[in-house]
Amino acid sequence: MLKLLYFARLRENLGVAAEQIALPAGVVDVATLAWHLRARGDAWARELAPERPIRAAVNQAMARGETRIRDGDEIAFFPPVTGG
Repeated sequence: MLKLLYFARLRENLGVAAEQIALPAGVVDVATLAWHLRARGDAWARELAPERPIRAAVNQAMARGETRIRDGDEIAFFPPVTGG
């Protein structure tokens, strides 16, 4: 199982803060996971679109699209944060 967390506008627009899903076949990294979630359509396709600025963390470490994921990982998706 993967534990997925959504923060800020993602949590609001997707209507979910967290979920657990079985590791889908063919999903091997953050990029393919995002693609899998976009396939849900509607808000998922909009919010996780490649042109939208989204960051990810795997097991609380910043991740890139090519960061590998494994069963049992925690993946968080969030918009970039600016300081001020």
